Amino acid sequence: MAEHKEHLSTVVTYYDTHPINEEQILRALQARQVDMTSLTEEVLKDHDQDHFGGLQANDVLAAKAGIRKDHHVLDVCSGMGGPARYLAHRIGCKVTGIDFTESRYHSAIKLTAMVGLEGLVDFVHGNALEMPFPDNRFDVVIGQEAWCHVPDKPRLIAECARVVKPGGVIAFTDILRTDKLSKPDMRRLRSEMTFPDLETLNGYAKLLEKSGCTLLEHDDLSEIWKRVLEDRLAMYRSLGKETERHFGAERSREWDDAYAFFVSKYRDGKLGGGRFIARRDRAPAQADDSKGA
Repeated sequence: MAEHKEHLSTVVTYYDTHPINEEQILRALQARQVDMTSLTEEVLKDHDQDHFGGLQANDVLAAKAGIRKDHHVLDVCSGMGGPARYLAHRIGCKVTGIDFTESRYHSAIKLTAMVGLEGLVDFVHGNALEMPFPDNRFDVVIGQEAWCHVPDKPRLIAECARVVKPGGVIAFTDILRTDKLSKPDMRRLRSEMTFPDLETLNGYAKLLEKSGCTLLEHDDLSEIWKRVLEDRLAMYRSLGKETERHFGAERSREWDDAYAFFVSKYRDGKLGGGRFIARRDRAPAQADDSKGA
């Protein structure tokens, strides 16, 4: 998809210089004097969950999606694989992750091997808008605050509906815009946070229904996330010196400014969050290929 290449390259750069990364995770484990030769998911899970709400959010999403041991789950935009490993470890299900950022993909493979979960968890380096999976492959598709980086939300949802089995579930959380968000604010979020566009609570609901799904739940998480994001801002600031050592003082300042602005939009009611649970009941309509390369 030629028109998305420039944006996707900015997403790669964003995550290649992210304060939460493989090196940071391993240093945190070493600071706890963890024996890396016998690392387990029980220990790693406290350091590799880079999404809002941590392990509790994983548990809620899994419960609402009805994930079982016999399920094959797809995590779309899986990053370094924290939720994928956690679900496989806790439930015993098979999980496949797909992510476009090569450094995140390689970190996911490495961390998964370190805790011995490669028999249940695997990863694919690929584009969420053209996933290399056959139709009706997965029992459940999940995502956590990552689809905000993906352009062409209609195509993204259509792809998720294509690869999930009839009767299967699409369950995700994502960053949303409200009608208070101005165009200048959106331009800054696009530049600094690599959000090409943001959906609304009702917008995602309509896309799911258009893609052959019955919406089972859509919950507004905005008030909860206000508190979560204040804590995340403090956490990132606690990593400031480490970020500076790893990526330089300029990137550390840029990250702090960008994330502080992002969090302020939640305080202002200009950004929100949502959780969506939908069941695929019919084949989705074909995505408009005129938007492709």
